[in-house]
Amino acid sequence: MAIELKSLESNTFPSWCPGCGDYGIWMAIKQAMTQMDVPQENYVVVSGIGCGSKMPHWIKTFGFHTLHGRPAPLASGVKLANHDLNVIIVGGDGDGYGIGLGHFTHLMRRNHNLLYIVENNQVYGLTTGQTSPTSDEGYCSHSTPHGTLEVPVNPIKIAVSAGATFVARGFSGDIQHLTSLIKQGVEHKGTAILDVLQPCVTFNKKNTYQWYQERVRKLEEDKSHDITSKVEAFKAAEEWEDRINVGLYYQEDRPTYEDQLPQLQKGPLVDQGVVDVGPVLNRLR
Repeated sequence: MAIELKSLESNTFPSWCPGCGDYGIWMAIKQAMTQMDVPQENYVVVSGIGCGSKMPHWIKTFGFHTLHGRPAPLASGVKLANHDLNVIIVGGDGDGYGIGLGHFTHLMRRNHNLLYIVENNQVYGLTTGQTSPTSDEGYCSHSTPHGTLEVPVNPIKIAVSAGATFVARGFSGDIQHLTSLIKQGVEHKGTAILDVLQPCVTFNKKNTYQWYQERVRKLEEDKSHDITSKVEAFKAAEEWEDRINVGLYYQEDRPTYEDQLPQLQKGPLVDQGVVDVGPVLNRLR
């Protein structure tokens, strides 16, 4: 039975700035949940630290608000304990592409069956707008008053090269398209990465809704784009200033980490009961 949107409403309401792109992501996640035949109690939302990382508080499912940069290992543990659950990670660009980049890349390599949504506003919005790993070169902020010197992290290229089996980008200003991408990511078997362009209306005065709307182009409209080609995914990810591609960049079919574990062949660990290790310990004495 499909979930009703009102059943996902929590007892509290987000405290984001008016117009924040996180509102679009929040609505898209809930809408995607209503479009899938998955019981509400089978969802777990795991987050790190950041403006949008309180998402588990504002969607009425199971959730875990963990440490800065650490949602990936915790979500992996949830998936291993009960691989029948639909696990969704939600975190910012600083959380996933900065302090959590190591965990992010290892998640791709292992191909756990879950979705990682990154709210990419290109600043550290929670701590007054310092430069983040995805800030454009030359971007001025409190931490880089003369403009950042670094080339920004390219999350799409990292995800493809690290082994993610579903790599997409969305825009929080297009909720309908974003909802579709979230639904596809949840239904994909393997690690799905969804980078979401999410304007920070308070601190990022460059990458605004209007700036994105003038540049975003849907890959679905490019009939020549081959989602099975890593080379084409890399080329599409290189485009930025004049054209920014949203949609599905790359997808492949590869066994998930959970599918390959013999310990899970009998079902989720939570259903297998406690194993008596006494006889084994006695033999080792």
